Amino acid sequence: MRRLPIFFVLDVSESMAGENLQKMEDGMVLLVHSLRTDPHALESVYLSVIAFAGIAQTIVPLVDVVSFYPPKLPIGSGTSLGAALQELIKQIDSSTVTTTTEQKGDWKPIVYLFTDGKPTDNVDAAIVSWQKNYAEKVDLIAVAFGKYADLTVLRKLTGTVLVFEDTQKDDFKKFVQWVTASVVIQSKSVGKSEKEDINLVKLDDTILKFDKKETQTFNADLDCVVLVGRCQKKRNPYLIKYDRIKHVVKPQENVQANHFELTGCYPVTEDYFSWSTTGASDVKVNTSELVGWPSCPYCGNSSAFGVCQCGKLMCLNFPYGMEMCPWCETRIDFANSSGEAFDVHRGRG
Repeated sequence: MRRLPIFFVLDVSESMAGENLQKMEDGMVLLVHSLRTDPHALESVYLSVIAFAGIAQTIVPLVDVVSFYPPKLPIGSGTSLGAALQELIKQIDSSTVTTTTEQKGDWKPIVYLFTDGKPTDNVDAAIVSWQKNYAEKVDLIAVAFGKYADLTVLRKLTGTVLVFEDTQKDDFKKFVQWVTASVVIQSKSVGKSEKEDINLVKLDDTILKFDKKETQTFNADLDCVVLVGRCQKKRNPYLIKYDRIKHVVKPQENVQANHFELTGCYPVTEDYFSWSTTGASDVKVNTSELVGWPSCPYCGNSSAFGVCQCGKLMCLNFPYGMEMCPWCETRIDFANSSGEAFDVHRGRG
């Protein structure tokens, strides 16, 4: 039986921390639940998930809908789109069946690539390889989450670039329903024609739009700031996420519109570091641009924002005194901290 391979290539960089990553996981559950109710999808659709942050890995090999189990998504620092494309190419070569004179292979594979940022690795060689060997054999739909995704790079990959801005409560649910419906309609159309053109459900232009204009590229994620710290007591890592202030700032609030407000402080596992780009980020943010100070998500210490002389963050409890850094094991006196603003290394997004 001929299969319809569907590859989901998911950006799990640290800018997705918190609600966005949870939505992605919930969306995979909703998608699979819906596909399992459709006989055409059950018969032909096979799914795979590739995740990328500082590295890229296949976390679900190509498998039929019934056997597919929605994965727990990792998170890491960096947006290695080049590595993600290389991993995608590897999986297409190894897990799909090509049509030959002696056999009918799989239907034309479909790739849904989701990203919210700018690549942090060299993507040029992977794009050249893709355009030369795969662009005509695979349908790739690139979805940019938010206005700061690098559309210029995505345009080099595919002519189907969509922009999704998650502004209303049910927008992501509608987006997942659109993806699901597009997969279902494609599973129904294969075999009815010699052509294997992609069939996408009509867009709901209140949540999803075709990219039609040139956009500026950026050296860093302008939508959010993500910082990594460790609990001083349990030594477990956490991510502090700030999103750009989007509401209209009143003069009396004394807050500039280009500042970032606290979204949350999220516990992560040690896998975060294995999924992150190696080497420290050279991008910094001044604490004067950050609004809100979180507590530690592990031990409840009043501040998750103590900075050791090694430059890394740890949690502190008031009143501040001599503390042990969980990163470098140095004891440092916070009793006479000045409270003045300072620069701190931010994640790569």
